[in-house]
Amino acid sequence: MIAIDGKTLRRSHDEAKGKKALHMVSAWAAENRLVLAQVAVEEKSNEITAIPKLLRQLALSGCIVTIDSMGTQVKIAKQIVEDDGDYVLALKGNHGTLAKEVEETFNLAQAEQFTHIQHQCYRTVDKGHGRLEIRKHWIIDDPEYIAYLDPKGRWKGLRAIGMVQSERRIGQHVTQETRYYLLSFVRKVELFARAVRSHWGIENMSIGCRMFPFRKMHLVFVSAMLITI
Repeated sequence: MIAIDGKTLRRSHDEAKGKKALHMVSAWAAENRLVLAQVAVEEKSNEITAIPKLLRQLALSGCIVTIDSMGTQVKIAKQIVEDDGDYVLALKGNHGTLAKEVEETFNLAQAEQFTHIQHQCYRTVDKGHGRLEIRKHWIIDDPEYIAYLDPKGRWKGLRAIGMVQSERRIGQHVTQETRYYLLSFVRKVELFARAVRSHWGIENMSIGCRMFPFRKMHLVFVSAMLITI
């Protein structure tokens, strides 16, 4: 698993010189928590242009690349597939019609209890430190539905859509969240669950805030063994 994630470095700004904090986009070997490569950008909004540069420095063959919604772009999906990788790309409202149609597809499928829809589901339960987390994962990989969602084939390699419904309980406090994804593989809902969990783990790490800023940093490479499917 390779997780692409951006973090702002603490104490990297210089108010006296009018310099903003440095934002670093990193490629992580998610399960080993190892940085494979990094690109420094001035603003979080520049992540979209940094990600393709980052991916070009990596051997993606046999790997799953996970990216949050900002990096869910047609060109990035194409780059990953053409480099023989797979992807799990997060979808949010900023993806307009596609995000809405994926959400509506799952709403309709649940209402009909997924009758006559090619799908898989997987449930996980985690306990610890007074907290209970329940996650339900679904994949719809029915070719007819994928063709409906992407009739012009803009998303290279798109073969399935995914949904994760998570519920967190801490005492009497309960929070719920639903996320949607584009996937380039089928019939592997447990792998999908593992990819999402790994990416969340990287997103929640504070290591990015402890990294030392570099005065003149463009790319940093760290050799590491990639985790293959």
